[in-house]
Amino acid sequence: MVDDPAAGDTALHPAPAEGPEVTVPNEKFRSLLRMVMEEGGFAFVSSAELASAGDLRAAEAAREMAWEQLHSGPWHEVLPVWRDAYGMACLYVASIRAGSGELREALRALDLGLVMGGPLLRSDLDAFVKKVAAWIAAETAGSGSRDDSTEYGLESLKNTNSELLHFLPSRSLSCKVVEKRTSPTLETFVRDYFLCRSPVIISGYIDHWPARIKWKDIGYLKRIAGDRTVPVEVGRNYLALDWKQELITFSQFLERIKSNDKHANLTYLAQHPLFDQIEELRNDIMIPDYCYAGGGELQSLNAWFGPTGTVTPLHHDPLHNMFAQVVGKKYVRLYPPSASQNLYPHSESMLRNSSQVDLDNFNEIQFPRAVDLDFMDCILDEGELLYIPPKWWHYVKSLSTSFSVSFWWKAADPFS
Repeated sequence: MVDDPAAGDTALHPAPAEGPEVTVPNEKFRSLLRMVMEEGGFAFVSSAELASAGDLRAAEAAREMAWEQLHSGPWHEVLPVWRDAYGMACLYVASIRAGSGELREALRALDLGLVMGGPLLRSDLDAFVKKVAAWIAAETAGSGSRDDSTEYGLESLKNTNSELLHFLPSRSLSCKVVEKRTSPTLETFVRDYFLCRSPVIISGYIDHWPARIKWKDIGYLKRIAGDRTVPVEVGRNYLALDWKQELITFSQFLERIKSNDKHANLTYLAQHPLFDQIEELRNDIMIPDYCYAGGGELQSLNAWFGPTGTVTPLHHDPLHNMFAQVVGKKYVRLYPPSASQNLYPHSESMLRNSSQVDLDNFNEIQFPRAVDLDFMDCILDEGELLYIPPKWWHYVKSLSTSFSVSFWWKAADPFS
């Protein structure tokens, strides 16, 4: 086969005439295509060669071939080379679309590459996203179009026991309430909570974050992220039979939040690395100092954004979690690791960290050991942090339109 997958000195076509040319070093592409060929991807390489010459149909065909490989089995079994190949194909599609003036279609292709692609071409995808987003912004400014809407409906349940208890799982707010502290020092946090593996609510610590004001403004979110494509969950929760995932634009997602269909169309942007994808939103928050406890190293930074009623079912995580409630409020229930066997974990390998107990539809006959278990719970208010230690089971339910951020970190000391 041909060694050089792209003609000339660049691997991509020029973007619109008014914008700078976007390039990717050929050597990256050559190396990647050699690896794809080693995995039998000869058809992909042939299509990539045509795509490099500006053939949109070939670029889409290459992307479809890589997409099929991504969905050929469990995600963890997908060969990394096919994730990188998908990112390459998305770059080709985006370059050709942008060259034809189809900027939003180009941006969607780039986002798909960021969400589903591998790390090899991530910096190239990011660089192209910035250029295309700038062209779209200039185009929008030139047309004079704007959205004056500033609210996406921060409707909230009243803090009355009767309304809350009707909405929440049985026995809510009847056991131990999670302790609350106002901006404790790092030393105090480590001594009293981190080393003891004890949950705590921290108030007053993120009041200075730009996100505390900016993320309440739907106009700001639309300007920053409206044309970006994000993965969302649709359905009651990820353990429900009707649960599915979709790829939609952030503007479409905001519209669903406003409509807040609590039945068939409850949509949640859950556990998504949104801040890796959209740098402007990352600049609105900061890593709390508490995440460096135990010589900590941040492992994951994820967004959780959705309307009233979204639920994360009872589960546990292997890492330390500092959960920031930026907009809105949530109910959180926590069980200690010692309660694990009484919470009936799923036996399937991919769900062993999730409980079979559905707190919203609790079957006491099926799960008798969970009936009288003690737990801690709280209403996590806007502007508060919740520390969730490793292996603590937790259930989360939104009491209003809610935008949260989870900071997962791993301690250097395996015993801390």
